[in-house]
Amino acid sequence: MNRLTAPPGRAVRPVALLLALTLTSTALAACSGGGDDAASDGGYASAGTFTLALATDPGNLDPHASAVSSVIGMSRLAYDTIVAVDPESTEVVPSLATEWTVDGTTATFTLRDDVTCADGSEFTAGTAAANIEYVADPANESPYLGAFLPAGVTASADGDTLTLELAGPAPFLLEGLAGLAMVCDSGLADRDTLAAATAGTGPFVLDEAAPDDHYTYSVREDYAWGPDGATTTEPGTPATVDVRIVANETTSANLLLSGEVNAAQVIGPDTERLEAAGLYSTESAGLLGEQWYNHAEGHVTADPAVRAALAQALDLTELRQVLTSGKGSSPTSLATVSPAACTGDSITAALPEHDPEAAAAALDEAGWTLGDDGVRAKDGKPLTIAFLHDTALGTGGASAAELATAAWTDLGVDVEVTGKNTTELSEILFGTGAWDVAWEPINVSSPDQLVGFLSGPTVADGGTNFAAIDNADYADAVGEATTMVGADGCDTWLAGETALVEATAVTPFANSLVKIYGNGAEFLSTGSIVPTSIRVLS
Repeated sequence: MNRLTAPPGRAVRPVALLLALTLTSTALAACSGGGDDAASDGGYASAGTFTLALATDPGNLDPHASAVSSVIGMSRLAYDTIVAVDPESTEVVPSLATEWTVDGTTATFTLRDDVTCADGSEFTAGTAAANIEYVADPANESPYLGAFLPAGVTASADGDTLTLELAGPAPFLLEGLAGLAMVCDSGLADRDTLAAATAGTGPFVLDEAAPDDHYTYSVREDYAWGPDGATTTEPGTPATVDVRIVANETTSANLLLSGEVNAAQVIGPDTERLEAAGLYSTESAGLLGEQWYNHAEGHVTADPAVRAALAQALDLTELRQVLTSGKGSSPTSLATVSPAACTGDSITAALPEHDPEAAAAALDEAGWTLGDDGVRAKDGKPLTIAFLHDTALGTGGASAAELATAAWTDLGVDVEVTGKNTTELSEILFGTGAWDVAWEPINVSSPDQLVGFLSGPTVADGGTNFAAIDNADYADAVGEATTMVGADGCDTWLAGETALVEATAVTPFANSLVKIYGNGAEFLSTGSIVPTSIRVLS
């Protein structure tokens, strides 16, 4: 039986499960801009305000209810995790737990005894166990089950000790727990309150929620149990964090340049202005272009011939160039967030060659014949697809979507194309199912975090397999890989990804180095900004 002991400082990889574009950066620091706050020693402001621009409103703020990147990022302000990841060394460090041991299918964690919730109540090992049990219950339909938390886990508490019993091997257990927010007892007792309020042990507490406009947090001055002992007493720690919802990327760039916001992610042509102004930026690699198909019965994309033709009709190289303004690269794996748990190329050789004529011939052979109106049909059913793309992909995403629509129209497909913000698109993917093709990148750092999205129960059955993918080769690879520890299973994980791409279960077509720009503040990031690292400059 393998034994993995992880005292403080053990090196493992960080986790980030992200719908849309918030990617991992090793260090973010703004070195220009200013403000009117009084300076403290070291050039930091005293009791300043840190303003962050987000492109998408998070919707429901319950940290266990949504995998949208804006929810994940905002949750870090108010909630802690059992273990954390140091943003510079990428080592796992203490957070709510001071030490931990993983022995086969049993994991134990010793929790701090001085942690309090924002309402003054105590956070205990029993509270942590209740969090695990909630996410682990399939009836609660948390998207983190099978991603941040392995299916079948049970939790118990004895004094300050939290014990997890796993249903089977979990190669990247600690990586997942480093991203799973812990909710206090009041929130666990009344989860409805979490939709527009916070109940956590984190360094900030939500004071005001104005959906689609702003969310205002205030600092907890007594906070002293952050990752690796971080506190909120350091010079430059903001008294207030103001999260502003700014849907237009050009507007975000303007606000950055004027100093009205301190941080924003910009991926489109506005980056040229920010670079020219000398704003600090950091870049991180991740999937940006990822094409999903709805395999569910009743959708034309349930037909493998249709999926293959849709992929083959596209010039993926051209789409990548347009989407990333020529700065992207071909993806090599589905779990790319740096530092990725498994490196290698599972994708390049499996992607279809651009061949519109072959795509048309394949549809002809499958019975999708071209009508006088230019639209193909089979058994009286037109080849119509509902194509959704995330508006957070920016102007490049919109332009690439136009190219894809034109290629499919030439193929004889009736395309109904719609741009949706991340939250809206997530509600469709994990709710109504009213889509056939979607561009929505999912970014993670280890391949096990994708299993629930790529296999298993569908959304209709309470799972997170929103595309209703059922690929036997991938399932076999997962079954084998999960019996191995960490990187030992990487070749098998990658083989499973190859099977998916070859079967056109999903078509990744663009990686990108996404930049986050800063002005008037310093901060670090592991997938989203680390709240205790924020320093407002004078």
